[in-house]
Amino acid sequence: MRFDTKIAVAVRRDLAVWQKLNVTAFLASGIAAGVPELIGKPYEDADGNTYLALLGQPVLVFTGDDLHAAFTRATGRGLPVAVYTDDMFGTGNDEDNRAVVRAVAAGELRLAGFAVHGPRNAVDKICKGLALHE
Repeated sequence: MRFDTKIAVAVRRDLAVWQKLNVTAFLASGIAAGVPELIGKPYEDADGNTYLALLGQPVLVFTGDDLHAAFTRATGRGLPVAVYTDDMFGTGNDEDNRAVVRAVAAGELRLAGFAVHGPRNAVDKICKGLALHE
């Protein structure tokens, strides 16, 4: 199935594996919370056990050494964007996370990653220069 929109997560290449996974999970949750119509229906197995709903379309994960150009393209288009900064690794809760982001201008954010949702062609242009994560 081809979707009209795309979800992309971009993580910085030099992060430790646990950081990349953590950032990706947080950023995907930001897209899910910010664009709730992307959530599918709950799952159920053959035994009748129910499971939480997931995003209803694929999430592409990209990587790069410097995410600022792509981030600027994303924020400049007015699309839903989630952000994770290096400073957030040093906090222990959501309130402190918001505070460390609020303390820094957009162009100065030390990006660990960001996520964006929007029309396929727009997201493709935003992610130009980034590589699909292996």
